[in-house]
Amino acid sequence: DVMADQQSEVDLASKQDGQVVTPWEVEADGDEGIDYAKLIDRFGSQPITPELIARMERLTNKPAHPWLRRGMFFSHRDFELILDAYENKQPFYLYTGRGPSSDALHMGHLIPFMFTKWLQDTFDVPLVIQMTDDEKFLWKGDSESNTIEKFHHLGKENCRDIIACGFDINKTFIFSNLDYIGHMYPAIVRIERAVTYSQAKGIFGFTDSDNIGKHSFPAIQAAPSFPVAFPHMFGSSVEPLCLIPCAIDQDPYFRMTRDVAPRLGWKKPTLLHSKFFPALTGSKTKMSASDASTTIYVSDTPDMIKTKVNKYAFSGGQVTVEEQKAQGANLEVDVAFQWMRFFCDDDAALARLEAEYGPGPARAGDKMLTGEAKALLVATLQPIIARHQQARKAVTDEMVEAFMA
Repeated sequence: DVMADQQSEVDLASKQDGQVVTPWEVEADGDEGIDYAKLIDRFGSQPITPELIARMERLTNKPAHPWLRRGMFFSHRDFELILDAYENKQPFYLYTGRGPSSDALHMGHLIPFMFTKWLQDTFDVPLVIQMTDDEKFLWKGDSESNTIEKFHHLGKENCRDIIACGFDINKTFIFSNLDYIGHMYPAIVRIERAVTYSQAKGIFGFTDSDNIGKHSFPAIQAAPSFPVAFPHMFGSSVEPLCLIPCAIDQDPYFRMTRDVAPRLGWKKPTLLHSKFFPALTGSKTKMSASDASTTIYVSDTPDMIKTKVNKYAFSGGQVTVEEQKAQGANLEVDVAFQWMRFFCDDDAALARLEAEYGPGPARAGDKMLTGEAKALLVATLQPIIARHQQARKAVTDEMVEAFMA
């Protein structure tokens, strides 16, 4: 573990093994997309094993989330310590976040919140959600339209989508960095003092032309990993552990955080890493909120969902109908199938799709066509998004204020 955390010193922001994975850029060479086994080696994390999942099911007396069973959450740092804490009735809390860059969340943004909701229900623990409106201004505020007020407003709007996921209002604190940072500032300054510029440059790839706000931001994202950042919730206690469910591109922040924690007398945060939610156009990168035509938002209408899936979802199917019927699709790159792995709760239906659409003996010579697979995805997404829109409509200004109080 010491070796894993010392990788903070290594230049992890450069392109290695044909892939770039940083908090701001995700890209892979080749057709197969991100190689997650190589990322585990490179980042020094641990794979989530069947034994770890079985222990969690045994302790909670609940079945594991489909995303754990299917390997969508695939890597961790010290998750066994969270299970130890739960078994011994010791305190811990959840921490996740959102960088508000658009009015509505897209489907990829929902992944960490849906999973965090399940974790909160399963373990019955407090949750803090950081809205990094300051980060978005530091990275995107180079045009007149991208004002600090705009990102603060987007954060409030995004809160509505987050609340619509169904979090426990009595155990959830959502905060804007711009509003709350004073309360965290003692923790932030301690972290800033413990990290050298060369470390930050090696981890995040900062250059001399980056504004100084970017250089100091990692300490702001690190601070909620420690209970001292929330005196109104935990007092001055340093005992509660923190569990952070996030996509693996956010890991550099928390490698740095885990590196400094022992020197500050604090406990290292623990992490659960998810794979990237692939862009509609293919699995070489993650979905982006900035490309509206190829992104499915939680605000899209049923017709918009259908059009975007049919027009833009990258197909792993063969070139001709005859070849597809004979050989089946390459499911590793087929976006309809990859999205169904996230959003189809029915294991039997997913297994049937895999058998009938992909290579293998099922429906030999008469394999499912790409259009059928896309139709299944559309039929799966439309009710999920419709339910979310109904839940969001029910979120009042008073509810937003209560979650952020």
